[in-house]
Amino acid sequence: PPLNFAMVAPGIYRSGYPNAKNHAFMKKLKLKTIIYLCPEDYMAENVEFCASNNIKVFQFGIQGNKEPFVDIPEEAIRDALFILLDSQHHPLLIHCNKGKHRTGCLVGCLRKMQQWSLTSIFDEYRRFAGNKVRVLDQQFIELFHTSQLQIDKRPAWL
Repeated sequence: PPLNFAMVAPGIYRSGYPNAKNHAFMKKLKLKTIIYLCPEDYMAENVEFCASNNIKVFQFGIQGNKEPFVDIPEEAIRDALFILLDSQHHPLLIHCNKGKHRTGCLVGCLRKMQQWSLTSIFDEYRRFAGNKVRVLDQQFIELFHTSQLQIDKRPAWL
């Protein structure tokens, strides 16, 4: 599996950037959708893999939330959550480069929608971020307003 691979919820997975070595594993997941959170172009081998396996890629060009001037755009996270929560897109993989920060922010906001405590959300974030925890990511998750999201088709687990 790709770096930092894990199941988030039924039909939703997270990881770092997959490469050709991960394609056989990913094929077993029967993915319909990939949410790619980085601004860089998708690697050609991944584009080919997705095309040949009918996987739709949604790219949200989010810069890393590094101090002092780069913020994660709340609108991009909201838009990604709409895709993530629409079960017609499942099974789905969320990834960035290492599966730590941007992916951690999106998953953290999902956990808020699932009404997890901030302590539990941050514990999960830290499990993937390791010693590279970003306070600004945790602040983003804490201040993210789930009440602004009107989701019509909620998955059963939400």
